[in-house]
Amino acid sequence: MTAERAIETKPGGARGGGGNPGRGGWATLRSLLPYLWPEGDHAAHVRLVVAAFFLVLAKVATVLVPIVYGRIVDVLAPKGAAALTAIPIGLVIGYGLLRTGAAGFGELRDAVFAAVQQRAVRRVALSTFTHLHGLSLRFHLDRQTGGLARAIERGTRGIEQVLRLAVFNILPTLLEVGLVTAILWRLFDWRFATVTFAAVGLYLAFTLIFTNWRVRFRRTMNEMDSEAQTRAIDSLLNFETVKYFGNEGLESRRFDASLARYEHAAVRSMVTLNMLNLGQAAIIAAGLVAVMLMAAAGVRAGTMTVGQFVLVNTYLMQLYQPLNFLGFVYREIKQGLVDMESMFRLIAVRAEIADRADARPLPPAGEGAAREVRFDSVEFGYRPDRPILKGVSFRIPPGGRLAIVGPTGAGKSTITRLLFRFYDVDGGRILIDGADIRDVTQASLRGALGVVPQDTVLFNDSIRYNIAYGRPDASQAEIEAAARQAQIHDFVASLPDGYATRVGERGLKLSGGEKQRVAIARTLLKDPPILILDEATSALDTHTEQEIQAALRAVARDRTTLVIAHRLSTVVDADEILVLAEGTVVERGTHARLLAHGGLYAHLWARQAEEAPGPLAPVT
Repeated sequence: MTAERAIETKPGGARGGGGNPGRGGWATLRSLLPYLWPEGDHAAHVRLVVAAFFLVLAKVATVLVPIVYGRIVDVLAPKGAAALTAIPIGLVIGYGLLRTGAAGFGELRDAVFAAVQQRAVRRVALSTFTHLHGLSLRFHLDRQTGGLARAIERGTRGIEQVLRLAVFNILPTLLEVGLVTAILWRLFDWRFATVTFAAVGLYLAFTLIFTNWRVRFRRTMNEMDSEAQTRAIDSLLNFETVKYFGNEGLESRRFDASLARYEHAAVRSMVTLNMLNLGQAAIIAAGLVAVMLMAAAGVRAGTMTVGQFVLVNTYLMQLYQPLNFLGFVYREIKQGLVDMESMFRLIAVRAEIADRADARPLPPAGEGAAREVRFDSVEFGYRPDRPILKGVSFRIPPGGRLAIVGPTGAGKSTITRLLFRFYDVDGGRILIDGADIRDVTQASLRGALGVVPQDTVLFNDSIRYNIAYGRPDASQAEIEAAARQAQIHDFVASLPDGYATRVGERGLKLSGGEKQRVAIARTLLKDPPILILDEATSALDTHTEQEIQAALRAVARDRTTLVIAHRLSTVVDADEILVLAEGTVVERGTHARLLAHGGLYAHLWARQAEEAPGPLAPVT
C-alpha cells in the first residue's frame, strides 16, 4: 500500500483529468484502442501477440511454483521414524527455474510491450496537439492555454498508466485467479475452490463499488488542480501587470483559494482510501483463515499432507499480492481514465473552420506575381446578436495598396481574421483571384498571406528561429538577407550571441521596435504575394515608426497590401483608403480627396493633429 499512498497523496501532480463527466470509461477506452492496435502497423501487432504469449508463460510458471514447493516439503517432512535419505535436488532446481521463469517471462512481456505503449502515447499526444492547432480561433479565445496544456499532460500520463496497468496486470491477475481456483478444485475438493472464488469475488465487488464512489473526489481534485495551475500560469505571464497594480496579494489569495479546495478534496480522497484499504484487508484475511482452517482439519484427519497444507497457504498468500495490487490497479485505471477524459473530449471537438471535401489549393499566381483581393458584401458577427461587419465591399488590385482606418471597434482587425479564414463570413464572399476562400484549402490560403501584427509575440527561442519561422527550411544566408531588408541585421550582429540570442518569453528581451523588425524579417522570408499590416506601428514612438515604415515599404513592394491603421500619417500614400465606422464603409478615396471631403476621415486627421506633439505629417 505504500506506493499507492505515495501516488494518491502527491500534491499538485500532473494527474487527473479535470473537467466534468461526459465520457464513460468504456467510451474513453474505445477511443484509445485504435492507438493501441494501429491499423497497418504490423510490427505493433506482432509485439502485442508476443507480449501476450510471454504473459501466459509467466502466469503458468507462477501457479506451478507452489505445487513444486509443496512436493519438496512432503519429501523433506519426516515420516514416522524414517530419516531423510535423499535431498530432492531435481525439485529444488525445478522450483528455482519456475521462479526465474515467472519473473523472466514477465520482464520480457514488459520489454516487448514498451515500444507499443510509448508509441501509442506519442500518437495520442501528437493527434491532440495537431487537432488543437486545427480548431478555430473562437475555441482558443474561449479556453485558457494553461488548462489545455494541463489536459494534454494529464491525458498522456493517464494513457501510460492505463496501458501499463490494465493490459498486463488486470488480465494476468484474473488468469491467475482462474488457474488457482481450478488447481485447488482438482487437487482437493470444491469447498476450497468455492471459498477462494467467493473471497476473490467479494474483494473485487467491494473494490469496484467503493472505487466508483470515490472517483468523485478525484474529479474535484483534478478540477481544482487545473484551476490552480491555470491561475498560476496566467498570473506569471502577466507578471508586469501584477507589479504595476501591486496586486501580488490578490494573486496569492486567488491561487490559495484553489489550493484550499484541492486540499479539501485530497483529504476526503485519502480518508476514503484508508477505508477501502481496511475493507480489502478484512476480506482477504477472512478468506485466508477459512481456507487454512479447512486445510488444517484435513491434515489432522489424515486426508491432506503437510506439504498440501503449505501448498494451500502458499496459493492464498500468492493470490493476496496480485489481489491487493488488482485493487490498486483498478483505482489507478479509473483515475487514469478520468485523466484521459479531458484530452479525448478535446480530440472530439469538431473544428468550426474545416476544408470542404472538394477543397482545392489556391490557383498559382506565377512566381513573384501579386494577387487580387475582393470583399463582396461581407457580413459577420462574433455573436448572432452583435453584428460587426455589415455589407463591407472593396477590391485590392494585384500589387495595389489599400488602407482601412476608423474608430476603435469599427471592425478593422476583424477583416484580417476573416481574410485568414479564422472565421467564416455570415454573408457575402471573400475572393482571392476570383476564388472564394471557403472553396480552397486553408494551407494554400494562409501560404499566400503574410502579416505584420500590432502585437508581435515571439517564441522563447533564438532570433534565428523566430525569423526562420517564416520559412523553416531557409538557409542562414537567406535569414540574414531578410534581416538586412528589415533593418535588424546590424543589431543582431552586434549581440554577443548573434542570431543565437534568445528573445525570452513572448520576446520580452527585445524592444518593441526590435520585435517588429523580427516580425518584418519573418514575413519577408515567407515572401507572400499578399501582405497585411495590422496596425504594425501604432505602439511605437515616432522615430522608431519612421524606421519601421521604411522597412514595411520595402516589404510591400510588388505585393498586394492591406493596411489596417490607427495613425493616419502611415496611410497617406495608399492607393485607396476606406473609412470604417460601425461595421460599414462610410467613406473611401485617396488621402487628398478624403481631406477635401471634410467627413469622418478629415475629422480623425484633425484630431490626431491636435494630439500630436508636433505638426502631423506623413511618415516618410
